[in-house]
Amino acid sequence: MAKKPTQRVLLDLNSPEFLEVFLRLDSADLSQVAASLDRIRKLDWSNVYASKGLHWEAIDHLKAPDGKSTVYSVRLSQKIRGLAFREGELMRFISLHPDHDSAYE
Repeated sequence: MAKKPTQRVLLDLNSPEFLEVFLRLDSADLSQVAASLDRIRKLDWSNVYASKGLHWEAIDHLKAPDGKSTVYSVRLSQKIRGLAFREGELMRFISLHPDHDSAYE
């Protein structure tokens, strides 16, 4: 039996909190974050979990808007982190944190 091809990660960037920060980034930060998002959408989920550069880390004290999914921090640039959760093949971004320490609060 043929192996089912793995599907690429789909991105959901429609969170108002995410967009509020994303649309105010300076051009250098915006370019870095956009490049990272483009790289992520070319990965499948096993690559996301294995990637050392993304630093996909669970934040146990936070829950996604659905009240049950785990929220993860993902590195989008050297100083910027995004908070996201997985829903099927979607990586749903909740917020964006230019001060990466604030992502863990």
